[in-house]
Amino acid sequence: MAITRRQLEIFERVANSEHVTKASEQLLLSQSAVSMAIAEMERFAGAPLFERRGRRLLLNDRGRQILPDVHEVLRKVGMIERFLNESVDEPLGVLNVGASTTIGNYLLPLIIGEFTRHYPWAKALLHVGNTRQIEVAVENGECDLGLIEGPSHLPSLTPAPWREDELVVIAGPAHPLTQAKKVSLPMLENAPWIMREKGSGTREVFEVAMAAQGIGYSIAMELGHTEAIKKAVEAGLGVGCLSRMAVQRELDNGWLVEVHTPLKLRRPLTILTRESGYRTPLLNAYLSLLEKNTRYSGPVVHE
Repeated sequence: MAITRRQLEIFERVANSEHVTKASEQLLLSQSAVSMAIAEMERFAGAPLFERRGRRLLLNDRGRQILPDVHEVLRKVGMIERFLNESVDEPLGVLNVGASTTIGNYLLPLIIGEFTRHYPWAKALLHVGNTRQIEVAVENGECDLGLIEGPSHLPSLTPAPWREDELVVIAGPAHPLTQAKKVSLPMLENAPWIMREKGSGTREVFEVAMAAQGIGYSIAMELGHTEAIKKAVEAGLGVGCLSRMAVQRELDNGWLVEVHTPLKLRRPLTILTRESGYRTPLLNAYLSLLEKNTRYSGPVVHE
């Protein structure tokens, strides 16, 4: 026999009132129903939980031991019920949002702040990784939605366009590419590239753009973080290709220089959700906020 919530409620009322009659009146149950519930719990316990003193029922040491846990169980169940009832219509709870590096570092912090201001009883937790990691996290249910740079490669996920981004080729101020009047394809092919790791959306867009021009490239250094790439390029260790969002401050201050090339480096930023996933009010509220923060202008074609 398993202990039911109803039996715990009856046990708690009897413990507090010390009378079957009072407990039955408070619970709107018959006295026999209350007595039966207490008897069933005591059978389950293998010994009495109360001492009978006339009409009073006083907890014995075993009954006193479990009473705080009974209080806590009933409180937790009540919280679950209230949450489930209230969250049907209102955005409540915690949403796990996955984002690839550029989006997570340069776009989402302000949006998450706006979300928190709009919905004080909700929280969005941000998980940052490369595009491949975020796709897997959404597919596995570790994240409720994902935002990635470029297209999705998992057919189990539902992609939707969000906004558009542009990559730029960057070099340090003293790098030879910044002195050239016109950057040729052989110059790009022979340049020492400092790039993100495989699985990065930025890396994928760069590779597609280079392949579209029919040229190869040489990786001088592979780094897993945008800030590390910027510092390495600024130090003159090679050239890089990053989102304009990530390097605009450095470009404005002259710490990095944009190298104008014939590469096609525009890309979509994509929202990922699970195909069969139920969209809770919390998820819908976040998706609505993303829609208000979009400047996406349509599909990007790599020529």
